[in-house]
Amino acid sequence: MKKEIHANYQTTSVKCSCGNEFEVQSSKDKLNLESCSQCHPAYTGKNKSAKTAGRVDRFNKKYNI
Repeated sequence: MKKEIHANYQTTSVKCSCGNEFEVQSSKDKLNLESCSQCHPAYTGKNKSAKTAGRVDRFNKKYNI
């Protein structure tokens, strides 16, 4: 590998808009996020799932499956 062309990884402080703070390895000094695993609906289980049963039935009916 060539020397002095790679980013220097360091411990970085990450702050989310919900107030959650944690540390990761990154080439940046500080990161600010809009959502993290503590507040994002996909991780918290609070997301609204679409009713897919009707969609699957319509697809199967349309293509005679």
